[in-house]
Order: sequence, then structure tokens, then C-alpha cells
Amino acid sequence: MAIKYSFFNDYSEGAHPRILNVLGDTNLAQETGYGDDSLSNEAVRLIKQQLQAPHVDVHLVTGGTQANLVALAAMLKPYESVIAVQSAHINVHEAGAIEATGHKINAIEGADGKLTPASIRRTVAQHTDEHMVKPRVVFVSQATELGTVYAKAELEAIFATCKEAELYLYLDGARLGSAIASKASHLSFADLPHLTDMFYIGGTKNGALLGEALVIANPALRENFRFYLKQHGALLAKGRVLGGQFVALFKDGHYLDLARHANLLAARLSEGIAASGYRFLSPPTTNQIFPILPNAAIDRLREKYGFHVWAPADDGHSVIRLVTSWATKEKAVEEFLQDLPRA
Repeated sequence: MAIKYSFFNDYSEGAHPRILNVLGDTNLAQETGYGDDSLSNEAVRLIKQQLQAPHVDVHLVTGGTQANLVALAAMLKPYESVIAVQSAHINVHEAGAIEATGHKINAIEGADGKLTPASIRRTVAQHTDEHMVKPRVVFVSQATELGTVYAKAELEAIFATCKEAELYLYLDGARLGSAIASKASHLSFADLPHLTDMFYIGGTKNGALLGEALVIANPALRENFRFYLKQHGALLAKGRVLGGQFVALFKDGHYLDLARHANLLAARLSEGIAASGYRFLSPPTTNQIFPILPNAAIDRLREKYGFHVWAPADDGHSVIRLVTSWATKEKAVEEFLQDLPRA
């Protein structure tokens, strides 16, 4: 039996029609390669304008794992490591990409998928001499793998801790749109260049066919960065494909409009699930939510809907992950709630 709707992720659909229109309209125009085309240059201009930061460098790459790999390669010496929460994407879902380049991940426990200044200081203090790796980068995701967000005050405290300990702060922004659109973050795009050393703006999970925008805020990390891009297969001959998409995303506030839509429908799901008597693994704040349901109810729902069973909660219950996107229809949410058994 075919499922009615998939809540597996926020990249099941191809791309927002606006993006396809830009790519189609510019398809036969001849452009310079390797990210120096008119579309990529316009995308960089629009992103800098959104960030209110003309001084930053912006580089467009194909995906999140590539962005993380290139960024951390540029930031870390061979004996240096990166601090991340245990559930971090680089620690769980990137096939050891960071370790494959010879860098250790100091994976530590977090609360609701987040690091704290205290946990960062503790990890730095545990690495005392040249017989151990030297922590150099702190890795955070915004939003986190559990759908939670770092509020502005939390990010300020972490960045201050990094400066005290001579660490770089790198932010994985695969779902940055959803995080900024969340009422729980109190963040704007303009805050990020002042609260991180490097971050990326995710396109793949917010309406693009593919692509992320790496932003380098710290001047010390900008020199020769294109060499790292080339070495890691991130310098595309047809960079225009990425540039055109980010032009479409960042014109007229479209990027955040798409994220708000995803958040709105996730909030509607959360409200309905809570009203049916269920609790959540982590507070629902973005387009990823993690309700805890009876296993029997999960089996019934899986006959009609696609979603991940995240982890067992107890003998009779499991955590599931539901993800909404820019393309999710209200009808899909309402039908899911109608088919959800009450607790």
C-alpha cells in the first residue's frame, strides 16, 4: 500500500518553482566557471546584504557534509580536534568524514542536543599536553539534530567561552532558516557574523535542489580558502547551478518565508499531537518534532505515513521523528492528526 504522505525529511521534494524558473531562464547564458559567474556573484551580494556584513567571505558548496569537511579542514591543524555534542551530525551521520581526514571529534553529552559553556570548558581542561589532541574548534548545529535551537543568549555565551579558550566556533546551518524563523531563537541573520567564526546557510533542506553557503566571518580563516574547496571537490565548474538557486532563495525574503511555512505546519502537528495526550523527546520549536507514541500506534501510522522511528522510549513506546518542509500541505498535517489514535 502506498503511503499518503512522507514526513521523513525536508528534502524529499525537488525544489521550489522559483528556483527552477531562475535556472531555466538563465540556462543558455554563457557564464564564467568555478563560482565567478554573474549568478554566484549576485547570490553572494544578496547573502551579505541579508547578513548586514559586507566584510564576510561567502563560498557556495553542494551539501552539508562537504561544507563541514571543508570548513573543519581549513580550521584544524593535524593534531587539533573538534568539540561536538554526541548527537552532532559530524559524529553520527557523516560516515567518519572528519575522522578520515585525521581529526578527532571530542563527542560529549549535551542537553536537548546542545553544548554548554561548562561542557566546553571541561573538555578543554581535560586535554592537558602534547600527548593528547588539542581542542581547537567547537561545532554546533542550528537547529540541532533534535530540532531544538540555541537562543541568542546561549550562542553569545558559547562564543565568549570560545574566545576565552582560543577556540573557533563553527555553526552547521543545515536547518538555519528553521532556527532563525523559530520564536525560541531570538536570532537574526545579522547576529551570526558576530557570534561565530564560520557558519553555513543551508539550502538543500530549505527549498533548493542542492547547495549550502559557507560564510567566513573571521578574517584569519579566509586566506587561501579556495584551495581547500578545490582539494575537497567543492569548487564546481558550473558554480552557476548553486548561484542561481541562492539568488532565488534570497530575493524578497523568500528564504525565511519557506522556513516559516515549515515551522508553522510542524507547530500545528505538535499542537495536535499534544492535544491527543502525547509528550515529546525535546521541546518542539522548529520543523523537526519528536513525539513519543505507543508502538501499536506507530505501526498503524506507518501503514499510511513515512517517518523515522528514532529510538525506543520504553518497552511499549518509541520516539518518532516528523519533519515538515517548505512544500508540506496543511491537508497532510490534518490527515495525520485525524489518523493519530488518542492516548
